[in-house]
Amino acid sequence: MPVSPIRVRFDDHTLWVELSDGRTLGVPLAWFPKLAHATPEQRATVGLSRLGLHWEALDEDISVAGLLAGHGTIGP
Repeated sequence: MPVSPIRVRFDDHTLWVELSDGRTLGVPLAWFPKLAHATPEQRATVGLSRLGLHWEALDEDISVAGLLAGHGTIGP
């Protein structure tokens, strides 16, 4: 069974993702420039799926597999 995200939160410098298997991942917001420059309201509009996270208004998608592999987004 694939691991899926169940909750997303942010602090000043970190994206936190709680996973269905009990793990919580913390990754630097600097890895995701669109999220780093987004407002708290924009960040809050995240959609969760069994494979990852999606922000429609920001055109940003992050897979759980990518987070577990330590991958971020390149570019502005």
